[in-house]
Amino acid sequence: MAAAAAAAAVGGPQPPQPELSAPGLALDKAATAAHLKAALSRPDNRAGAEELQALLERVLSAERPLAAAAGGEEAAAGGGGGPGAAEEEALEWCKCLLAGGGGYEEFCAAVRAYDPAALCGLVWTANFVAYRCRTCGISPCMSLCAECFHQGDHTGHDFNMFRSQAGGACDCGDSNVMRESGFCKRHQIKSSSNIPCVPKDLLMMSEFVLPRFIFCLIQYLREGYNEPAADVPSEKDLNKVLQLLEPQISFLEDLTKMGGAMRSVLTQVLTNQQNYKDLTSGLGENACAKKSHEKYLIALKSSGLTYPEDKLVYGIQEPSAGTSSLTVQGFAGAAGALGQVDSSDEEDQDGSQGLGKRKRVKLSSGTKDQSIMDVLKHKSFLEELLFWTIKYEFPQKMVTFLLNMLPDQEYKVAFTKTFVQHYAFIMKTLKKSHESDTMSNRIVHISVQLFSNEELARQVTEECQLLDIMVTVLLYMMESCLIKSELQDEENSLHVVVNCGEALLKNNTYWPLVSDFINILSHQSVAKRFLEDHGLLVTWMNFVSFFQGMNLNKRELNEHVEFESQTYYAAFAAELEACAQPMWGLLSHCKVRETQEYTRNVVRYCLEALQDWFDAINFVDEPAPNQVTFHLPLHRYYAMFLSKAVKCQELDLDSVLPDQEMLMKLMIHPLQIQASLAEIHSNMWVRNGLQIKGQAMTYVQSHFCNSMIDPDIYLLQVCASRLDPDYFISSVFERFKVVDLLTMASQHQNTVLDAEHERSMLEGALTFLVILLSLRLHLGMSDDEILRAEMVAQLCMNDRTHSSLLDLISNPNPKSGIIPGSYSFESVLSAVADFKAPVFEPGGSMQQGMYTPKAEVWDQEFDPVMVILRTVYRRDVQSAMDRYTAFLKQSGKFPGNPWPPYKKRTSLHPSYKGLMRLLHCKTLHIVLFTLLYKILMDHQNLSEHVLCMVLYLIELGLENSAEDESEEEVPVGRPERCHDSWFPGSNLVSNMRHFINYVRVRVPETAPEVKRDSPASTSSDSLGSLQNSGTAQVFSLVAERRKKFQEIINRSSSEANQVVRPKTSNKWSAPGSAPQLTTAILEIKESILSLLIKLHHKLSGKQNSYYPPWLDDIEILIQPEIPKYSHGDGITAVERILLKAALQSRMNKRIIEEICRKVTPPVPPKKITAAEKKTLDKEERRQKARERQQKLLAEFASRQKSFMETAMDVDSPENDIPMEIATAEPQVSEAVYDCVICGQSGPSSEDRPTGLVVLLQASSVLGQCRDNVEPKKLPITEEEQIYPWDTCAAVHDVRLSLLQRYFKDSSCLLAVSIGWEGGVYVQTCGHTLHIDCHKSYMESLRNDQVLQGFSVDKGEFTCPLCRQFANSVLPCYPGSNVENNLWQRPSNRSMQDLIKEVEELQGRPGAFPVSISSETNLSKEMESVMKDIKNTTQKKYRDYSKNPGSPDNDFLFMYSVARTNLELELIHRGGNLCSGGASTAGKRSCLNQLFHVLALHMRLYSIDSEYNPWKKLTQLVEDMSSQLGNEEQQPEVPILYHDVTSLLLIQILMMPQPLYKEHFTCIVKVLYTLLYTQALAALSVKCSEEDRSAWKHTGALKKNTCDAEKSYEVLLSFVISELSKGKLYHEEGVQECAMISPIAWSPESMEKYLQDFCLPFLRITSLLQHHLFGEDLPSCQEEEEFSVLASCLGLLPTFYQTEHPFISASCLDWPVPAFDIITQWCFEIKSFTERHAEQGKALLIQESRWKLPHLLQLPENYNTIFQYYHRKTCSVCTKVPKDPAVCLVCGTFVCLKGLCCKQQSYCECVLHSQNCGAGTGIFLLINASVIIIIRGHRFCLWGSVYLDAHGEEDRDLRRGKPLYICKERYKVLEQQWISHTFDHINKRWGPHYNGL
Repeated sequence: MAAAAAAAAVGGPQPPQPELSAPGLALDKAATAAHLKAALSRPDNRAGAEELQALLERVLSAERPLAAAAGGEEAAAGGGGGPGAAEEEALEWCKCLLAGGGGYEEFCAAVRAYDPAALCGLVWTANFVAYRCRTCGISPCMSLCAECFHQGDHTGHDFNMFRSQAGGACDCGDSNVMRESGFCKRHQIKSSSNIPCVPKDLLMMSEFVLPRFIFCLIQYLREGYNEPAADVPSEKDLNKVLQLLEPQISFLEDLTKMGGAMRSVLTQVLTNQQNYKDLTSGLGENACAKKSHEKYLIALKSSGLTYPEDKLVYGIQEPSAGTSSLTVQGFAGAAGALGQVDSSDEEDQDGSQGLGKRKRVKLSSGTKDQSIMDVLKHKSFLEELLFWTIKYEFPQKMVTFLLNMLPDQEYKVAFTKTFVQHYAFIMKTLKKSHESDTMSNRIVHISVQLFSNEELARQVTEECQLLDIMVTVLLYMMESCLIKSELQDEENSLHVVVNCGEALLKNNTYWPLVSDFINILSHQSVAKRFLEDHGLLVTWMNFVSFFQGMNLNKRELNEHVEFESQTYYAAFAAELEACAQPMWGLLSHCKVRETQEYTRNVVRYCLEALQDWFDAINFVDEPAPNQVTFHLPLHRYYAMFLSKAVKCQELDLDSVLPDQEMLMKLMIHPLQIQASLAEIHSNMWVRNGLQIKGQAMTYVQSHFCNSMIDPDIYLLQVCASRLDPDYFISSVFERFKVVDLLTMASQHQNTVLDAEHERSMLEGALTFLVILLSLRLHLGMSDDEILRAEMVAQLCMNDRTHSSLLDLISNPNPKSGIIPGSYSFESVLSAVADFKAPVFEPGGSMQQGMYTPKAEVWDQEFDPVMVILRTVYRRDVQSAMDRYTAFLKQSGKFPGNPWPPYKKRTSLHPSYKGLMRLLHCKTLHIVLFTLLYKILMDHQNLSEHVLCMVLYLIELGLENSAEDESEEEVPVGRPERCHDSWFPGSNLVSNMRHFINYVRVRVPETAPEVKRDSPASTSSDSLGSLQNSGTAQVFSLVAERRKKFQEIINRSSSEANQVVRPKTSNKWSAPGSAPQLTTAILEIKESILSLLIKLHHKLSGKQNSYYPPWLDDIEILIQPEIPKYSHGDGITAVERILLKAALQSRMNKRIIEEICRKVTPPVPPKKITAAEKKTLDKEERRQKARERQQKLLAEFASRQKSFMETAMDVDSPENDIPMEIATAEPQVSEAVYDCVICGQSGPSSEDRPTGLVVLLQASSVLGQCRDNVEPKKLPITEEEQIYPWDTCAAVHDVRLSLLQRYFKDSSCLLAVSIGWEGGVYVQTCGHTLHIDCHKSYMESLRNDQVLQGFSVDKGEFTCPLCRQFANSVLPCYPGSNVENNLWQRPSNRSMQDLIKEVEELQGRPGAFPVSISSETNLSKEMESVMKDIKNTTQKKYRDYSKNPGSPDNDFLFMYSVARTNLELELIHRGGNLCSGGASTAGKRSCLNQLFHVLALHMRLYSIDSEYNPWKKLTQLVEDMSSQLGNEEQQPEVPILYHDVTSLLLIQILMMPQPLYKEHFTCIVKVLYTLLYTQALAALSVKCSEEDRSAWKHTGALKKNTCDAEKSYEVLLSFVISELSKGKLYHEEGVQECAMISPIAWSPESMEKYLQDFCLPFLRITSLLQHHLFGEDLPSCQEEEEFSVLASCLGLLPTFYQTEHPFISASCLDWPVPAFDIITQWCFEIKSFTERHAEQGKALLIQESRWKLPHLLQLPENYNTIFQYYHRKTCSVCTKVPKDPAVCLVCGTFVCLKGLCCKQQSYCECVLHSQNCGAGTGIFLLINASVIIIIRGHRFCLWGSVYLDAHGEEDRDLRRGKPLYICKERYKVLEQQWISHTFDHINKRWGPHYNGL
């Protein structure tokens, strides 16, 4: 009924068949559709069209659903079945109509056939795995879906896999974005030609139906949107509407997937303006539609930027003819228009009218649009759809739909224009959004698809003013968070900066905008437009100036700042993203001469902006003290464009430089930053908290340095090269606040710096000068040289992995040419570094593949300056020096502590030659002279570092001296003229030799200099000289600087009188102003050369150590490059400098020789020959060594004492070596143990037992053995699956259940061992402790609040001595371990006697040194440890009995523990005993103690003597038939079905301990007879009928020979004849024969079979003997293992000859006649096989040859695993897991942390680790490529076994490079699994709380 009612409600034309009732309509949809289609196909289709319209009106009326959805604001018109039903109905109708009466599925298929699939265009959302290939990409944003990537050929390309952050789309087939060679097979064919044309009638219905459908959708969206009161859309309502619309939008999305044909229809519908007009305007009389239209208009109102609360007026105009060619005249008008808007709330906001005005003025300049539209107008469905998409904050489904349409070219253009039209509105919505993160991602998801395409970007730039819009919107965004700048002049500053605390910056909300901007600037055509457009450049510089000086730091001088703000993150990010990256984008297009004009433009507007900035902050010439901002983007723009101009565009530098005054201003702030860095590192800013250190580090950090410190240093270099050098140098020392320190006097006062900071500030100033003068990054190095220098610096600090190098050597602009990983990167890397393959240290820590510098790099290229510039942490500089020192020692180049080497620099670009004038200015020479003098005189606050830098500067000066030095003779009259200054000229070479006699200094009155008489009064001679040569006067740097400043200002400005206003606050006055200073005159009489020579003496510690080398070897002057001077310490450096000085001028050479002659006094105080000197040195060294040793020993003693106090064992020096369990010698009767807690030694006694520290863990490693050699592979296709049928555990399970089916339960439990799965493994570190000490230790651990990696409540602890993980203590049995006297009893007694004794001993229950009844401490401990052992494994691994709780269970469990430990030790030894000896496992084995504990408990369950298998083995029974028992009672297990090794353990553990060796041997001999018979029986079953009869025959013939009992032929034939009495052999049908091996059995192969059958038993027995009696295992070849073990066990008679081939039968020693006992054993089987022949046979063949356990074999390439598993659905919950993992033991696929698969609060991985590994799980996490280990209640990340080509892990697949298996690592993992050492080797464990 709903449909009809709705039809009535619509006031449109009535449907033509009104009599049709609704149900009929519903039934007949298909017919109606067919009828309409036919009507429309006629040439005159007006009637059909009307009919269809009417039907659609009825079906798609927007009233019903939302009225119902709106929660009954108005009653639903037709009631209907709720909103869902009606919408379903509408969709059904649409599908029917589209298909035109056919089936919808067929229709879809038909449309798909016409898809000219040239583009892939697959759209994905966040977290999708996609690929990017840099080799094929044209745009850096190019991406491919996995399918297209694998179908294309990218071998050898630079590609990576990535997880999409914001979503994306596949570019395969789009040649604008990628090269065609990379297209996949499907998109390579230009298929448009051969796709048939679409038949008209196929899509005819769609053209009619879709407009209505889309309009209906838009009405829903209008209807559902309520303009919220507080301008914050309430998300709940929006999401509700979106949920309702889910099916509709999905329907549209499905349509887009039908391919190109349907897309072009949709494009027509979406962009057709007529359709839109008709539908949206023809609403006249419909109330509901009216209402929704009103809502739409209200929503539109807020779309302009002129919204009351916004300060920027801007609208975006529709592209019209006039706008694109707007001339600059129109521009002034626009500015006027903008300036008019005056809204009152500005003043309220800022509180200062001035600021408000300033804001407006700033903004007015850039806008080009005269007609400023405030509101959007929509002309098509597409535009309104996008509008609502924005309003609803970009719902994912809508975004996907809009993007899915992009392969349609026409749509792409229309959509891009629409997007640009809405751009301002988008950003406005984003700014207000609560979910700005998700929204940002979705915006970028769209924009990156549009703007990456250069052609498209150019088109919208030209037609829609994209650049203007972006820049304006950026300005508008930042507008909202401006504050007044407090830099420089706090009160009157007119400058405004962004406030970094605001959400917009803090949350990085602006990034979509900036990222789009950077994206479009990467296109040359767009960037050119930007650089040519002066208006835009002005606006952009305005924008940049908002960041100039943001986040100002003020130094706290009194107390520590209360709240450390973290805004600096936001500030650095903003400068990098909003300023620097667009700058790099623009720079990348200024590479050639033709682009000079652009650079001039940028530089011009940049300088204007800087000038405005200086005016705004009222800057004159002094920076305000104690302030620093790290953000000077305008300076940096200026610097980088200058650099580019000189480097690439051949511009004349001077043509783009401002006047001197501007240069002086420009240098101030960058210099301030450099000085502040030194202050911060000197801890002068410590009261500002840690964040200021963070800023200093970020400023030089690899991602920021290219955009921050490098431009700053370059700008300073430019200023220095153009300004007066004296002015510059004095400015530097003044900024670094060390002017007062630079005096000859020994004492001084510093008005601006505390004494403790002086030294590090002086070091800072000198280091800065060195960097300034030696850095060539922007002064002439080529790109490759820069890359090489950067790489060398990083590698010298530390060895680096490939990825960290890529990261550290940041490429400033990700979109520029040099892409990291490019050819040049790899070639430079291979030139400077060697690859160190990943290594494994035995401790288990795994190294990644590293690059380390080559030797020649250390030798020639190590550049300390570059290292200092690039280090974030000061310790890295030290690290580089340490590595350098190590290299020199190793290569024998220099043994001592070297100084940083001096490195020759690349030549300067001619434009910057002026920089070197700094080295040749008097100011610097005076400073150097003063410092050398002070160092020589040992004044305080000078360090080796200062000296090093001083020498470095001198050397730089010598290297860069002017060629035309007015050499040699100086005219005589010259000295008079220079009496005011220290040095005659400015050239360092000549100034070096200039002697300075007297210096006038200002000193505090307390200084020692004042006390002396003035030299003038002593002799008239000296007085004369004083007047003559003039005392070098007091030198004041500050005064000097002032003077120069005035000169410069007067020169540069005609109105000098106005400008001259040196604002000198008292603080910065010349040092002379302090009253208590007096003048003194010092006699110096030194020159720089003489100071250097004396320094050489001082450094070397001996007189006249310097001897000019050229006096011996004149060659030195001819070829001066002497390698011996290149590395060394200060002495070498001085020698090198003197040599260079001598080379540069003959005069210097002469003077050096003179000084050396003068200094050398003719009679030295005490003559010391070289030999004596040597001995003296030796003595001194010895003395020092002795002192050091004493000191060390003393320290050691005190440490030891404190160690003792903490109750640790320190009494024996050897206690580091793991304690041998038995330290006692054989003759001592009792074993002595050391307790590692109290340090006492003694035996273990009843009342104070000692125990071994042990770790008990359940293990299923044994169960994983398989019988085939080929290890199983990890499944990587659906076909490959792993089934555990052939594992050891499964086979043993089957056997036990088979036995339990037919035989008596209690007897079954004695016939096998368990523990293959969940067996308890006991291991020890070998240390012992008193059990009572241990208890108190545990108590203290319990009270210890420190977070431990283990749980004390579960009894876990670490061994107090070696810190190995443990969880129990195994009591040591009192008495000796080495009871030789007991074993070596002469064994001459007969076998029969021994058998009797064994039987008796087993029958005696109490034959125990400890009687159980008297509870002693020892027996209590034994019981508690037994409990621990039981609780180690789960109940299901202990209880196998049919009747629960039966004692047989415990009995079985106990001897199986012994079995498990023996078997595991065998595996650790490699599965055999050929290597012999006590292996490492033997050293720390605790089997002996374990046996005692088990034996004690086994004796509690004495077996009834009649059931004791011993009897069956050694006695003949009279009446065999009585054995079988009666029918209803199940028989016992026949002895031939028993597991012999289990029997052995039962027999041994039932004996009283300690055991006699002869009894042991006796038991082994008896069991061997049984084992051998089993082997024969198994062999007989395995062979064919003919073989059997042949053997039966041959054996019978020999039966009566003498050693018949020891001949396998006889025995075999007898076994066959006995067994053939039953039905055992009869069952073989023909089909069985196929199973039996066709090989003929030769005697050799039979012998081998028998030996292989018996070997496992012999191995276990030998191990047991080794542990019980301490005998060493012999080593042997593999082929003789059997005979060696047999003789070692005493099975072989000693006289046995080894000549003829060894026969296993010769070891037999039958206790009773062989044939009788075999008959008896076979009889039991015969009676069983009469009923169950099949099972009887299966039980006889025991598989005993298990191969060693292995983890699954992994494929070579990680991608094969990833592609199969990351989309695989989980078999439990059938979803694709968020974190898939796969078990490496059995290949099971599990959900890590998945709540979907949780069972009883256990997540799937934990559960699986219990089922598969009894608590140990090894999982490979598919999405992270790492392996995680679960051990019980703890887990740890183990690392990855997949490494990339550079030997690195890629955790979480962040880099996405191809990964390859690292076999060594996998082996290590497997080894740790098999040896159960995860707990010991991996250190980082944490609890998993069952949540993995």
